[in-house]
Amino acid sequence: MSIFGSNNSFGSTASTNANAMKDIEVASPPDDSVSCLKFSPGTMAQTFLVAGSWDNNIRCWEVQQTGQTVPKAQQTHQGPILACDWSDDGTKVFTASCDKTAKMWDLNSNQAIQIAQHDAPIKTIHHIKAPNYSCVMTGSWDKTLKFWDTRQAAPIDSIQLPERCYCADVKYPMAVVGTAERGLIVYQLENRPQEFSRIESPLKFQHRCLSIFADKKTNAPTGFALGSIEGRVAIHYINPTSPKDNFTFKCHRSNGTTQGMQDIYTVNDIGFHPTHGTLATVGSDCRFSFWDKDARTKLKTSEQFDQPLTACDFNAQGNVFAYATSYDWSKGHEGFDPQKKPHIFLRPGFDDLKPSMKKS
Repeated sequence: MSIFGSNNSFGSTASTNANAMKDIEVASPPDDSVSCLKFSPGTMAQTFLVAGSWDNNIRCWEVQQTGQTVPKAQQTHQGPILACDWSDDGTKVFTASCDKTAKMWDLNSNQAIQIAQHDAPIKTIHHIKAPNYSCVMTGSWDKTLKFWDTRQAAPIDSIQLPERCYCADVKYPMAVVGTAERGLIVYQLENRPQEFSRIESPLKFQHRCLSIFADKKTNAPTGFALGSIEGRVAIHYINPTSPKDNFTFKCHRSNGTTQGMQDIYTVNDIGFHPTHGTLATVGSDCRFSFWDKDARTKLKTSEQFDQPLTACDFNAQGNVFAYATSYDWSKGHEGFDPQKKPHIFLRPGFDDLKPSMKKS
């Protein structure tokens, strides 16, 4: 039975709680912290949203023109889901889990099959659509990057990483992987994946998230934004025209005590607007912010939510911004409040993300 034609819901709709920006709440959110959000590709007539969670489940909703959401289906792993991605045609969703496997969920048949295996939890997963091949790239805490043809059990390629994979992004023909010990490796994906360069990290603390950005004129990948646990983002061009092109900026920080001390929070996720080229960051300070990297200015910061923001994404048209609020364990067990449930919100995202008129 195709989930595209079904209307079966799961769970109950959570009551509106701590919706600081009065945005549209997604129906039947996950039961535990949200690790990833991904909208369906622009090749599809309808818009769907998937969310992976620490409750071991991946859920799918249809997002209607009104912004209202209809729960469609869910699939499960034997451990928390850490990452997800769509196939280029929108018929399949790929999931990476702490159970050391990755799965491919066929949305037409509503069946999920295992397509990858690692020796440790899989932290990242990306579908790669190249002119002469297509595959799924998985990055794991077993210090390997593997590439899978979904029709066979063994990987078609495996690359040894210097450390555990913590974050990655793909925009063909480029992939960037961030590892433990602040490693950064750029790969070119044409013909077959090959290491292109290793980059000395512009950030002094552990990498948490990264997102590749494209050239506004050619739409070719030209660099990436990297977020760390120290409330800082680096903008890094692979081939900068000037040394000044690469820079870092502080974010997700707040003035704390009267001694002028500053509270510093993790940047949990970064997303680039598909048409404006501006970006969103979400953090452990319970806020999201929108930025214009070219003008080097902040466009907007949200009100403070009652929980950290753990994941975000823009839909293909750039008119909806999805973000999740859930506990990220940044304050340990003492900071956990079982009364606070995860939420996913949808916000009109086009006008807020328009580039600044300021020049850098």
